[in-house]
Amino acid sequence: MNQEIAPATIAPPAANYAHAVLTEGARAWLHTSGVVPIAPDRSVPESIQDQADVVWANIAAILLEAHMSPADVVSVTTYVVVDHLASLPWIMQARDRALSGRRVASTLVTVPALANPSWKMEIAVVAAR
Repeated sequence: MNQEIAPATIAPPAANYAHAVLTEGARAWLHTSGVVPIAPDRSVPESIQDQADVVWANIAAILLEAHMSPADVVSVTTYVVVDHLASLPWIMQARDRALSGRRVASTLVTVPALANPSWKMEIAVVAAR
């Protein structure tokens, strides 16, 4: 149902993501807001690596509640505070672990700040099943 689109007539993606994902016959769509790094106990981890893990755990919980799984994710938009851009490899590794290495459409946006100064990143996803 969700198929990576990779035209041979354009350059390959710059990293581990798909240029596009085609969804056919979906009965359910899920669009999240920006999922932030607040743990269930309301704490915010200090390190961006731990924040990425919390965000993906929160996304997994949202997917489960919607009767979906990470296999249904077709698009990821990651927002990173520009001061933490050097941590991008850890953020992308967390994405790749959460998606079991599946390539999805992925966009990275750098921002000067997020709504809470302790947040270094947040992620929004679209899933289709």
